[in-house]
Amino acid sequence: MLPRRAGASNKSGDDARRIAHDSTPMIRITEIFHSIQGESSHAGRPCVFVRLTGCNLRCRWCDSEYTFTGGEKMSIDDVIARVRSYGCDLVEVTGGEPLAQKEGFDLIGRLCDEGFEVLIETSGSIDIEPVDRRAKIVLDIKCPGSGEVERNYWPNLGKLKPHDEIKFVIADRCDYEWARGIIEKHNLAGRTILFSAVWGELEMKPLAEWMLADRVPARLQTQLHKHIWGADVKGV
Repeated sequence: MLPRRAGASNKSGDDARRIAHDSTPMIRITEIFHSIQGESSHAGRPCVFVRLTGCNLRCRWCDSEYTFTGGEKMSIDDVIARVRSYGCDLVEVTGGEPLAQKEGFDLIGRLCDEGFEVLIETSGSIDIEPVDRRAKIVLDIKCPGSGEVERNYWPNLGKLKPHDEIKFVIADRCDYEWARGIIEKHNLAGRTILFSAVWGELEMKPLAEWMLADRVPARLQTQLHKHIWGADVKGV
C-alpha cells in the first residue's frame, strides 16, 4: 500500500471520523465541578457534580435557576473524561432536572459502568423507571410551598430501591404537616427520609423541634455547601 501523500485528503477516513462524532451522544451541561456533598446521607463526602441544563419545573424557592437555559453541549465521552480527571469515586448527576434530557439516562448508565458510585438528585416529576438500578436516587417530593406539588409523579414511590432516599424541602409548618401526611399515607417509615428547610425562609431550630415533638421518622439536613461557601456561590 502506498503511503499517504503529504497534504492529500483522506476523504473516506475524514468521513468516518465525522460520522462517528455525529453519532456520539451529546448532552447539555451547565457545569462540572469537584466539591463537598452538601445534602443527603452522603453529606460531607467529596463528590464530583455533573449539573445538567434544563428543568421542567419552576419551584418558587429554586436556587439553581441559572441551569434553566444555556449550558454547553458535550459528548458523554467527554463528560466521563472530565469526571474521571478529579480522581473521586462519588458522582452526583443533578440539575436543573437531570432526567429532563433523555441522554441523562445514558450518562447515568455510563458512569455506573465506569465503576463510580452514582447519586441522582431528581425532582420526582419524571418517571425514574429507566434510571440504571445501580445508581442511588434522591427523590425530591415537592411540598405545596414549592408551587409545584401537582407535578409529583406518585408512581415513583413504588419504584424506589432500598438504597434510594426521599427528600422534602419544607418552607413552613403547612409543608411540614403535609410531608408528615405523605410519609404516613405511603407508608414510607423505614426508608431514608430527609427534611430540609428552605434556605432563608425557615430556620432549622423550629423544624428540629417539630420533628422531635412528633417523632418523625426522618433525618434533618441542611445545605452544607451553603454554610461553607455561601448561598450564592456557583460551582461548589
